[in-house]
Amino acid sequence: MEKNKAISWDKYFMGIALLSAKRSKDPNTQVGACIVNKENRIIGIGYNGFPAGCSDDILPWDREGEGWLKTKYPFVVHAEANSILNSTKKLIDAKMYVAMFPCNECAKLMIQSGIKEVVYLSDKYKDTDSVKAAKMMFDMAGVKFRQLDVKDDKIIIDFSIVD
Repeated sequence: MEKNKAISWDKYFMGIALLSAKRSKDPNTQVGACIVNKENRIIGIGYNGFPAGCSDDILPWDREGEGWLKTKYPFVVHAEANSILNSTKKLIDAKMYVAMFPCNECAKLMIQSGIKEVVYLSDKYKDTDSVKAAKMMFDMAGVKFRQLDVKDDKIIIDFSIVD
């Protein structure tokens, strides 16, 4: 990227979603989400983690365990849901940027909250019933979704340049 060339809105907001993901304590999958309105103003940010007041040190972060309650799945709140819950404005006609294509549960929340477009990076779970259901619901509800093509782009944040 040229030194003085501004990045696109898509890359900017996806970058914020990815930076937000760095707040997650999940050792396997860190996901962030950023919601913007029609004026390209951020109105919600979230990352995957446990509900407020539920200890990251007590609840399990494991993908597999001796029973469902020994895994992270019954406890973790997805980045998409957290960004909706953390939103500061109504989400009608908003756009969500998220690292991974949303699951069916998050898709329902997004549709109900009024989000009209989803921009994502990875679709690695595209063959799962959860993602297939999400895409079916998005199509029915008129929610656009598209994968952001960033090729080999990289944005480096260098804190040392601030005096």
